[in-house]
Amino acid sequence: MRAMSFSAPTPVERRPLELNDIPIPSPGPGQVLVRVSACGVCRTDLHVIEGDLPPGKSPLTPGHQVVGTVQELGEGVNGLEVGARVGIPWVHRTCGSCIFCVRGRENLCESTLFNGYSVDGGYADYLLGDHSFTFPIPAPFPDLQAVPLLCAGVIGYRSLRLTDIPPGGRIGLYGFGGSAHIVIQIAVHQGLEVYVFSRSEQHASLARDLGAAWVGSAQDGPHRKLDASIIFAPAGELVPLALEHPVKGGVLSLAGIYMSPIPTLDYTRHLYDEKVIRSVANSTRQDVQELLALAAEIPVRTHVHPYPLESANEALIDLKQGRINGAAALTLS
Repeated sequence: MRAMSFSAPTPVERRPLELNDIPIPSPGPGQVLVRVSACGVCRTDLHVIEGDLPPGKSPLTPGHQVVGTVQELGEGVNGLEVGARVGIPWVHRTCGSCIFCVRGRENLCESTLFNGYSVDGGYADYLLGDHSFTFPIPAPFPDLQAVPLLCAGVIGYRSLRLTDIPPGGRIGLYGFGGSAHIVIQIAVHQGLEVYVFSRSEQHASLARDLGAAWVGSAQDGPHRKLDASIIFAPAGELVPLALEHPVKGGVLSLAGIYMSPIPTLDYTRHLYDEKVIRSVANSTRQDVQELLALAAEIPVRTHVHPYPLESANEALIDLKQGRINGAAALTLS
């Protein structure tokens, strides 16, 4: 099978992913073999490939927003059938027995394995998934349009939910890429007023089309107090700017797995009045199931730019340089 893999952290401009021909893996107990139809190109992939995150498996095939069909079932797999159309997200497997798993917070599991990081991911013709973290894809979504829901959508949904924003509230979205363009549709569906902070006119235009009440730069500000905000961009300098706008008790969610250093905060100016900053880590199976159901109900319209598997390096470069309006995905035959 074909797989785009790399061996050592490298800037994506140097095109570190190489096309290899490797054997198709066989599913072990509890695993499913999935033939990949499409795989998202995520900012987390950038952080993995460029070494912003501690090195994982090497060599590694990245990719963790996977849609495909089940080809083979390992021993003990229930609830899935050969030929089923499924999605595989960032979390590959959790231990099920640590204190976080027992308390229903499996996204914080101390022994989590991650697709495209701890184990090989979806930049390949085939992928091994754990049956407990393999999800049926709702019928309304073609393969390519379903891809962003599995990470960008799920993390955005969790970030929004953890803001505890009141009905009819005002929410700010900092950065408008794959995740934010899904979250804005959920927020508008829920009756929230959305304020988008973006430097790109291309992204701003899409935000307006999707129902943003205001679009501008983080430096300009909306000149209105916000009940909650989410930062999607991995830019620590946005944190103090975002903390200028919340109402008393407002919540700021940090949706990224990586962020550049956060400047010094002033307690009175940025944090007093019970303002809350919270990071968002991974997702639970319940998050995935709820998001897929909600996306089908709305229905969410994902904007996806396709690239062939062999152009994975180019997709990553375009993502890094902000040339993608919406989300990006690799397509496989």
